[in-house]
Amino acid sequence: MSLFQHARFLVSAAKPHDFPPERGPELAFAGRSNVGKSSAINALAGRKRLAFFSKTPGRTQTINFFDLGDQARLADLPGYGYATAPQALRASWDALIGGYLTGRRSLAVVVVLMDARRPLTANDRRFLEWLRPVGARRLVLLSKSDKLSRAEGAKVLANTRAALDKAAMTADVMLFSSKNAENVAQARALLESWLREPVGT
Repeated sequence: MSLFQHARFLVSAAKPHDFPPERGPELAFAGRSNVGKSSAINALAGRKRLAFFSKTPGRTQTINFFDLGDQARLADLPGYGYATAPQALRASWDALIGGYLTGRRSLAVVVVLMDARRPLTANDRRFLEWLRPVGARRLVLLSKSDKLSRAEGAKVLANTRAALDKAAMTADVMLFSSKNAENVAQARALLESWLREPVGT
């Protein structure tokens, strides 16, 4: 049975000392505000309201943890790059996300969602730079791919892979749509295979 089918909300953490004790491999989801991160989590879990989303960018200010059965955990990180948020609030988000990425030993996989129509923005690249020293697998999901034609999608996919290679940023890349389910099953299978790998592989 899918790990995502066992997903249940555990706790919200506004500061690093609120993080739950580490147990098993952890999968983190990150992305710019309003990129479709919550919709992607819901699609992967086959649920409508496991992860909540808002039409107001930057609303989520905590890391929301979910148990994936007894074997793994999922961490939904606050959206990054919301330019009109107050500087102090943006700084607190940076400290929260940075503290999680650098201090969470159980972090095994990071999924970065980017809008397929505007991938690799300055904020996306900044986040990927944060990930350089993190010893976790990376999957870039180019979300909202349903808004692109097949030819446009293929071009964006190739260009994104080439740009990541040029920047020496190792990551798998997929087109993804929670609306028409493009690559939902494929992404789920890949993530679960990574989470089930023995420690140290």
